[in-house]
Amino acid sequence: MWHDIIELRNFYQSRSGRIAQRLLRRDLRRIWPRVGPGETLLGLGYATPFLRPFLGEAGRVVAAMPAPQGGHVWPPEGPNLVALVEEFELPYPDQSIDRLVMVHALEFAPAAQTLLRECWRVLRPSGRMVVVVPNRRGIWARVDRTPFGHGNPYSAGQITRLLHRSMFVTGTAETALFAPPAERGLGLRVAGPLERFGRRWLPAVGGVVIIEAQKQVYAATPPGGRRVPARVAVAGRLAPSGRRRPAWAPGRGVAGVASAPPADAGDTGPD
Repeated sequence: MWHDIIELRNFYQSRSGRIAQRLLRRDLRRIWPRVGPGETLLGLGYATPFLRPFLGEAGRVVAAMPAPQGGHVWPPEGPNLVALVEEFELPYPDQSIDRLVMVHALEFAPAAQTLLRECWRVLRPSGRMVVVVPNRRGIWARVDRTPFGHGNPYSAGQITRLLHRSMFVTGTAETALFAPPAERGLGLRVAGPLERFGRRWLPAVGGVVIIEAQKQVYAATPPGGRRVPARVAVAGRLAPSGRRRPAWAPGRGVAGVASAPPADAGDTGPD
């Protein structure tokens, strides 16, 4: 069952949610120090708290929120970049996405490998994806007042094997969020040292697993033995329902997307 959009937004407005947002942003920036101006970045699930640093950098940033979860307009100060989508029929052409960030998505999907294969379809042959899922061994997966305490958690080995089965090459899986999900007595000054200590001495107990994956494209070998380039896109591909896939999700005025409340001043809330 997908987590409700209201609960997700409320979490990232809380103290522990703001800390989680800042820490995971740092990790994402460490993995992707820069995104090129000609690249398209897609956030899938509830990834908007982590996309703002890329707004002025990537050529295009799009957020896709699954319809069973719900959605809201983002960013609040400009044109809407959010679209409600069917997670197994993403409304983007084959090989149209350069980077993909998946947060609060895979653990809720009723068919995780089907979702990953849909991500594989929309990524370019050199496309990269960062997946964030609750860590099966971490404390955050055991606290149901946060979104990371819901859905199906994964160990580092489980998410790595799932990505391999879905035709992705993976880097080393890492863990993050070593600070407990507490509303009181915890601040960024405390959480930062706890992150460094946990990474060095207690990597198994981090609250989430973060892993980067790259789309793997195989080349066909004809009977003569000469390798030919792989062909991974089919023009005019139809969705499983029989309807032709739309070229792109709408950028403004998406039906069924509610308005978001005004953003707080500074970097103190979800954005």
